[in-house]
Amino acid sequence: MSAKDIWLNKVKWTDDGLVPVIAQDATNGTVLMFAWMNREALKLTSESGEAVYWSRSRKKLWHKGEESGHVQKVKEIRLDCDEDVVLLKVEQIGGIACHTGRNHCFFQKLEKGNWLVVEPILKDPAEIYKK
Repeated sequence: MSAKDIWLNKVKWTDDGLVPVIAQDATNGTVLMFAWMNREALKLTSESGEAVYWSRSRKKLWHKGEESGHVQKVKEIRLDCDEDVVLLKVEQIGGIACHTGRNHCFFQKLEKGNWLVVEPILKDPAEIYKK
């Protein structure tokens, strides 16, 4: 690690080298999604100005929007008081942050013991992820 990357040492990484990350809309404050980063993802995010996360299921880096085009332009990177959670304030390109085609991932609301879907699908995921 170069001297210019010493800032990464301040983050309290989990035992498996990850840190939880919250992506928030920089304009209106909506929490868009939750993900994980490793050191390389956080460094690449800082350098590129676009969100790069660590996929625990695929065990690889993923540049947000690499398939969907729904890139997150990073406006600020913040570290919480315990230094173990990162907050990204982002501009969500295309207005869709969730792989379900919604504006954000928190579209289910608990009401009277039931999870209700309270946010509309903006674009069918089959149209977003053409594989």
